[in-house]
Amino acid sequence: MPEALVYRDGNLVSGSLEALVQHMVPTEDYYPDRAYLFAFLLSARLFIKPHELLGEVCALCEHQQNLNGEGGKERLQRFVPRLVQLLAEWTETFPYDFRDERVMGHVRSITQKVAAVDAAARQEVSALLQNLLLRLTALERYEEGLSRLATEAATEQLTQVDVTELCPSATVLAQQLTHVELERLSYIGPEEFVQAFAKESPHLETSFKDMKKTRNLESYVQWFNRLSYFVATEVCKHAKKKQRVRVVEYWIETARECFNIGNFNSLMAIIAGLNMSPISRLKKTWSKVQSAKFSILEHQMDPSSNFSSYRSTLKAAMWRSVGATDERQRIVVPFFSLLVKDLYFLNEGCSNKLPNGHINFEKFWQLAKQVTEFIAWKQVACPFEKNSRVIAFLQASPVLTENALALASFECEPPDNNPEKERYKALKSDLNAQ
Repeated sequence: MPEALVYRDGNLVSGSLEALVQHMVPTEDYYPDRAYLFAFLLSARLFIKPHELLGEVCALCEHQQNLNGEGGKERLQRFVPRLVQLLAEWTETFPYDFRDERVMGHVRSITQKVAAVDAAARQEVSALLQNLLLRLTALERYEEGLSRLATEAATEQLTQVDVTELCPSATVLAQQLTHVELERLSYIGPEEFVQAFAKESPHLETSFKDMKKTRNLESYVQWFNRLSYFVATEVCKHAKKKQRVRVVEYWIETARECFNIGNFNSLMAIIAGLNMSPISRLKKTWSKVQSAKFSILEHQMDPSSNFSSYRSTLKAAMWRSVGATDERQRIVVPFFSLLVKDLYFLNEGCSNKLPNGHINFEKFWQLAKQVTEFIAWKQVACPFEKNSRVIAFLQASPVLTENALALASFECEPPDNNPEKERYKALKSDLNAQ
């Protein structure tokens, strides 16, 4: 069915689902292009569940190579390494697909058939499964750790320990924030972006109800919000203006260091925290703050013209990262909510299917291009020395809620206009009613 795949200027632009699946299946003298394989595995889940896709691949392989029968032994021996390579690339790039027992059922059946044909391939499969197991075990541990952190943060009392006492250097704090960012980034599966769209499409809902939940993308967005509230809490817990000024300046310095490192996510969370109304209303505090540095950072992250300042800074950081020999130069932690929003609009802006029923593969290429950049960023190891106490404090110390922050802010500097007075009165009566 040659018309089932459509090319323009040598690039695949559309095809039926069946033809696209067939295009990823290796033969003894064909192996799919890596970029195609990544783009298809990333986005095919909008149409077909991973376990069904692997099932179809297995069926096509059997039909093609007659894996069940005697079929030409030589042909089989040329084909088997290619099938193993396909499995290796899938487990390497989308390991979380293999949390699904139905996917693993197909893997076991491939393993048995491969082992019967080729002893060397059997060892390769065993090594790739070992690797996969290590990654999935690390993921389980990480997820358990996240739920422990959430429990600790919810159950502990607000502490009098000040982040500036625990970590007097803003440079070191920016480095510890980068540790948190890169660890959390590293556990996000590339497919989580596509699954996030799928959850929003009612007609696709059923496909994802039975998937093993991987929520690292959502956890990462929550970390951004937590950091903003943490910054605001650290400022508001000081009754003395002089201390508040010191803490605000410390956070501005930390934000500047994040900018220099290329950690734009923490930078944006700190700016958001200092711009929350309970902090921005503290006029007496801000009048004493050396805020010129803050204005420069705000300008860099200014949302106008769809964040054009930030986007050009990000481009420069990416350019620096690609040519870097020093690990420190390689760090790019994007402002994550904007990355998600860009992918969301790319998804919303193009339809998945063309009027003739073909899948719009041009869209898959675009999604894959952006997600490939993200994969490069998440693979960078954090080169800074790690301070576990500071990291634990950043992730698990309690933060004030929105109302508690507003109340604390009024205790720091009393309301100075009618709307504020009304708000303060309402907050106090709510507190007394509890």
